[in-house]
Amino acid sequence: MEACEILAAKECVPCKGGTPPLEGEALRDLSARLGHGWKVVDEHHLEKEFPFKDFKEALEFTNRIGEVAEAQGHHPDIYLAWGKVRVTLWTHKIGGLTESDFVMAAKIQTLGG
Repeated sequence: MEACEILAAKECVPCKGGTPPLEGEALRDLSARLGHGWKVVDEHHLEKEFPFKDFKEALEFTNRIGEVAEAQGHHPDIYLAWGKVRVTLWTHKIGGLTESDFVMAAKIQTLGG
């Protein structure tokens, strides 16, 4: 099983606050496991843009993300435009990244964007 699939098999854990955001080696390790072009930006958030052939496909992908986000209780910022969807993830409660952000990104990756 690929490292990204292992992450995707986990469940997002709600953050209660007071937990420090991941940084340094922990971020590099999870980023390497996630792969697939996801970027850690300023040790603060994850971001990836998915290309599509038209608006309809992009919208369908966005809706699939929404279903997973609701099921996991972990909601990304989603930018939808003709032929693309950009996803940004971080844990707002702590102003940075947790393992659950990587888990959610991996779940989004498996949706076939």
